[in-house]
Amino acid sequence: MRGSDTFTESLFTLHKLEDFVPADHPLRPIRQMVNTALVKMDALFSGMYEADIKGGRPSIAPGKLLRAMLLQVFYSIRSERQLMEQTQYNLLFRWFIGLSMDDAVWVPTVFTENRERLIEHDAVIELFNRVLEQADDKGLLSGEHFSVDGTLIQAWAGHKSFVRKDGSDDDGDGANFKDKRRGNDTHVSNTDADARLYCKGDNASRLRFMGHPLTDNRHGLVANAMVTTADGFAEREAAKTMINDARQAVDNPQAEITLGADKGYDAQEFIDALQEMNVIPHVAQNTSGRRSAVPDAIAASEGYAISV
Repeated sequence: MRGSDTFTESLFTLHKLEDFVPADHPLRPIRQMVNTALVKMDALFSGMYEADIKGGRPSIAPGKLLRAMLLQVFYSIRSERQLMEQTQYNLLFRWFIGLSMDDAVWVPTVFTENRERLIEHDAVIELFNRVLEQADDKGLLSGEHFSVDGTLIQAWAGHKSFVRKDGSDDDGDGANFKDKRRGNDTHVSNTDADARLYCKGDNASRLRFMGHPLTDNRHGLVANAMVTTADGFAEREAAKTMINDARQAVDNPQAEITLGADKGYDAQEFIDALQEMNVIPHVAQNTSGRRSAVPDAIAASEGYAISV
C-alpha cells in the first residue's frame, strides 16, 4: 500500500539531542576532550569577563563559542553567518555546541565580536595546549622527533579585490587585469589586506596565506601550528619558531631532538639555525644542480633514513 505524503509534527518530544547523535560519531570523543580542556581554562575565562556582581548583559558562554569555532573548522564553513544558519537547523551542531532545541542561535555579528575577545586573550591557543596535554598524558607524544611542512591556504578574497595601493584607477575595479603586471609591492586586497598573491609549484597565483603544522612523529599528532603571510621564506621561519618552542619544552636540554622536512627546507641558513638550537636536521637533501646543506654524517645515519 502506498504511504501518504503527509507531515504531522508533534507538539512535544521525549527525545534528547544526544539521542539523535550516533554512538560512534567522531564528534563524541572530540567533545569529551574539549570539555575536559575547558574545565582547566576556567581561570582564564574568569579573567576575561567582569564579575557577575557588576551586572551587565551576559556574553556568549566561552565554552560554547569555542565549540562553535571548532565546528566551523571541522566542516569548512566559510563565514559566521553560514555557521549560525546551519546551527539553526542542524541538531548535531546544537548538541556539540551545547544549545538545546529551543535555544535561540546567536546573531552573526554578536558571535564575531565575542570570538574576537577569545582571540585577544589567546583562548584558542590555550585550548589547543590543553588538548595537547591530554595527548601527552596518554603517552601519545614523543616530544623529541618532529616533522614540519607547509601548505597554502586560499584567502576569502578574489582577484577583483586586488587593487593598487596608491589608489590609482589603472586597474579600474580590479576585474580586468589581463596583460597587466600586479604584485604584492604595488597591490593589496581591499577585502583582506593580509593576503598575498602567491603561487607555488604548478599552482596559479592566488591570494593566499601559508599554514605550517609541526607534527610529533610518534602518532602523527600536530604539536604546534602557525599561519603566516605567504612568501618564499615563511616555511623555514615558521619551522624555526615552532621547533625552538619544542626544544624549550623539553625538560632535558641535552635530549636529542630531530626535525624532518622536505627538500624545500634544505637551505644552509635553516640547517645552521637548527644545529645552533641543538636540533638534528633530518631534512631531505636537495642535490639538483647544487650541494645539499645537510651534513653527510647526518644523512648517513640510521635515524635520518627512518625520518626521510
